[in-house]
Amino acid sequence: WARIQSLCSRPGRPRLNRKLKYISLAILVVQNASLILSIRYVRTLPGDRFFTTSAVVMAEVLKVLTCLLIILFQRKGNLKEFIVLQYNSIVIQYKDTLKLAVPALIYTLQNNLQYVAISNLPAATFQVTYQLKILTTALFSVLMLRKSLSRIQWLSLLLLFAGVAIVQLEQEGKQKETTVTGPSQNYAKGLVAVIVSCLSSGFAGVYFEKILKGSSASVWMRNIQLGIFGTLLGLLGMWWNDGLAIAEKGFLFGYTPMVWGVIFNQAFGGLLVAVVVKYADNILKGFATSFSIIVSTVVSVYLFGFHVDLLFTLGAGLVIGAVYMYSLPKAAAPSPSTATLSSSSHSLADGAGDSETEAFLPKSVLVK
Repeated sequence: WARIQSLCSRPGRPRLNRKLKYISLAILVVQNASLILSIRYVRTLPGDRFFTTSAVVMAEVLKVLTCLLIILFQRKGNLKEFIVLQYNSIVIQYKDTLKLAVPALIYTLQNNLQYVAISNLPAATFQVTYQLKILTTALFSVLMLRKSLSRIQWLSLLLLFAGVAIVQLEQEGKQKETTVTGPSQNYAKGLVAVIVSCLSSGFAGVYFEKILKGSSASVWMRNIQLGIFGTLLGLLGMWWNDGLAIAEKGFLFGYTPMVWGVIFNQAFGGLLVAVVVKYADNILKGFATSFSIIVSTVVSVYLFGFHVDLLFTLGAGLVIGAVYMYSLPKAAAPSPSTATLSSSSHSLADGAGDSETEAFLPKSVLVK
């Protein structure tokens, strides 16, 4: 990646830079859409259901192992230097490590709630409603970090809320017309889960940004620290919720190749996007999120028989427009102390000196 960066920074390389941006866009769209669709697919298949709590734990373990390998590779295979670095970062600086217990707890809760939400909501409805995380992140950023929003961003938040409300009204109307939502699906349960998930996502992202201000730790080390707490808390939640059933049937009960695909997407997708997003600006990220909603809706029509009507189209259109508007830069260049929320609220470690900490990293903790 360092080599690619140096190539992109050389004069006369605009074509390469443009290609990387388009590749970044494609990866962002595929990761955003495929994760939601694949979870919905595996949770609605007939047959044995895997334990979602075990899937959350497995994703955390894979993420930690991946980050460890990346750091070992960065140290050119020097095992002694690698072990010393881990010991100093995690054990010696234990106060710094303990700071990540709070966001790890919230992310673990969020990851499990997303499974509940996607299992009970149509994929397209979840994808639209989940954009409320932009609203919660903005509000927590204003309250906790004293961020400033432009008028366009405030307007986009209003449009976002209106769009999600219209989609929910449309879905509520469908629920009254028919009671056939699936043998084990509960729309109200899914809606509550996605709203709580949005609240937790907004708070955790802003809290994470706040505690990492001035930190020199790399994005990979932060993910290891998060993953350690995430794994422990995930195991606790698994024991509390599914302990007896897992003891009887096994940790990997119900795991199919498709389930493994979902887990690998969770574990590696966010980490991959965290690196790729380096080559994408905020407008491109907003466009990718908007386009992924369209992709999820179209695929849901063919894969799940989802019906798109006028109200859903209107609500989704407002959400897509709001996401794009929110990602637009402010008209006037702000001072460094009042950097735009469109860049800082999506950055987990803004000010840490590592631009790789941009954006979608929370999804790597479960579900960027």
